[in-house]
Amino acid sequence: MVEVRRKCSCTTKTNPATGTRKRDNPPVSRYYLWTGDMVMAELTAVLRRNRPGTKATDFYNWPEESFEDMDSTLAVQQYIQQNIRSDCANIDKILEPPEGQDEGVWKYEHLRYGGRAQTHCHPDTCTQMTATEQWIFLCAAHKTPKECPAIDYTRHTLDGAACLLNSNKYFPSRVSIKESSVAKLGSVCRRIYRIFSHAYFHHREIFDAYENETFLCHRFTRFVMKYNLMSKDNLIVILRCKQNTSWV
Repeated sequence: MVEVRRKCSCTTKTNPATGTRKRDNPPVSRYYLWTGDMVMAELTAVLRRNRPGTKATDFYNWPEESFEDMDSTLAVQQYIQQNIRSDCANIDKILEPPEGQDEGVWKYEHLRYGGRAQTHCHPDTCTQMTATEQWIFLCAAHKTPKECPAIDYTRHTLDGAACLLNSNKYFPSRVSIKESSVAKLGSVCRRIYRIFSHAYFHHREIFDAYENETFLCHRFTRFVMKYNLMSKDNLIVILRCKQNTSWV
């Protein structure tokens, strides 16, 4: 009889000043094939998960994986997240789909990730969802679209986007998506982009600090331009690339 046994191992270092121990490499599971007392083969697999108690600085401390080796139904999501963690400023690489990847699924997964965008404001100071004096946005979460304080508009928009993108009716699969469902992504993009617009024009300090760290608005803007999900006339946030030259 052949038996599979697993042994998990990792290397740790001790800080002599504090006496604390820190793991300096990702945990590795070693799988052994046994027949009686004889080891026939050894297979090594990296455990790609953050164990309980892992410090934030040690999160995702494992080697990158090629898209071809990702065999999960969530492979596209994992691939996008991996590229963002690797270098969030490399927008071209983040937006470039793997060869043969279904474009509808690719756009869907990017939009799921971008839907996490949030801003900070108060209903007493931002009584309307505005971006400059020319733009006032009505909230579509109500039976009849109406004005909402900006923070409520933001919550309603992100909640609505989350409900749609997690809908079994329109998106029952993460592997293939009907064209009629892909067509709904444009309206979600327009509403999410309004959150960026409001943050840029009314909470600029917070916007700049977050954008310099994550490049989220850069990435989202390039995403909607690359896949024609929004009209360029509606892209009102002035973004600058590393060379400090305007491209939107």
